[in-house]
Amino acid sequence: MRFKDFHPNIKIRIFESLLSGSIGAMIYPFMAIYLAERVGESLTGILLIINIAVGFLVGFYGGYYADTIGRKKIMAIAETLRFISVIVMAFANGPWIHSDLAAAYITIAMMTVNSICWGLAGPAASAMLIDVSTPENRKFMYGITYWTNNLSIALGGLAGGYLFKDYLFELLVGLSFVSLISAMLVIFFIQETYVPVKKEIKKNVLADILSSYRLVFKDTTFILFIVAYLLVLSLEFHLSNYVSVRLSQDMPAQQLFHFSVDGFNMLGILRTENTLLVVLLAVLVSKLAARFKDKRVFFLGLGLYAVGYLTISYSSHAILLLTVMVIATVGELMFVPIEQSYLADIPPEELRSSYMAVSGMVYRGAMAIAAVSITLGHFIPRMGMTLIFMVMACIGITLFLKVLPTLEEKRLKQKQTA
Repeated sequence: MRFKDFHPNIKIRIFESLLSGSIGAMIYPFMAIYLAERVGESLTGILLIINIAVGFLVGFYGGYYADTIGRKKIMAIAETLRFISVIVMAFANGPWIHSDLAAAYITIAMMTVNSICWGLAGPAASAMLIDVSTPENRKFMYGITYWTNNLSIALGGLAGGYLFKDYLFELLVGLSFVSLISAMLVIFFIQETYVPVKKEIKKNVLADILSSYRLVFKDTTFILFIVAYLLVLSLEFHLSNYVSVRLSQDMPAQQLFHFSVDGFNMLGILRTENTLLVVLLAVLVSKLAARFKDKRVFFLGLGLYAVGYLTISYSSHAILLLTVMVIATVGELMFVPIEQSYLADIPPEELRSSYMAVSGMVYRGAMAIAAVSITLGHFIPRMGMTLIFMVMACIGITLFLKVLPTLEEKRLKQKQTA
């Protein structure tokens, strides 16, 4: 399988993701600092929680409408709204605005509109990728998208660290142009991939949405799969939560290759190491993994990933932390594309966007678990927290062991009927 063999929709989405992701990574990760300076930390936290919650709820509507009226229409509406919101955000942060407070409130309002757009377009875009791919090329497709996402974060995060403070307006203008390009790509070049059978939306939309998602939640295989992924994924999310607090409090200053590092420095080093390793090793790991059966690679990757992050949750030794991050990242590169490929095999065509909307809960759920771990870590000693994480990892891997035979059988039937 080669990149040029992908459906045009996949090529466009990968290009657009790299472009918009790079510019977005220069801006959005730093917005909490921007807002805290203008409206205070307490209010910033509340506003960001509202922002996340709105996107979460809209995601259910986005999944439903993408299955009801088609993927492209929802994506086109979302991208157009996103372009407008970024334009307004840029205007609010221009040199002609002299009230930091007004600029901050307009910015958070437009960030909420942006979150609504992600909720609308996310399930539709995910379902569209499944529509135009096959079980044979999905692993490669998800490997490429995973690599481009990390590359955009690495490039954007590095540039944003230098540019955000002094050049926010210019960055937002640049994001406006990128948003315009994204909207034009969707409207004029993306092909519709799903013509729904159910063309009329019922008058009681909420009842119809609940009925649609009731079918999703009755799919035991799917629910067990996403619960398993939620538990496993939370291991990585602890790095920005419990592990960051633990390292900053417990890790003594020590020498690392002739440099003195403390817990705060070590956290930044580990995050940078993870991102760079994903960018540098993705192709190599993918080629090596292709020689073996997906199931073996998947569970070996899970094991390496779990061992790596469990060690990180306990150790305060700089060299050991650097080493196990390599192990965890290689495991991540092994199992994540296969996990996404397995996930794509589960939903029926007429409910793909709804399934993808529910699967989007995994990331928010992992963030919530990781946030709770900070509070627990205040009362439970380090070994106890690592044991809790180990139990979660074991439960997740056990659930994967339970559902994967069903998914392998389903994939085999799809190949036979193709």
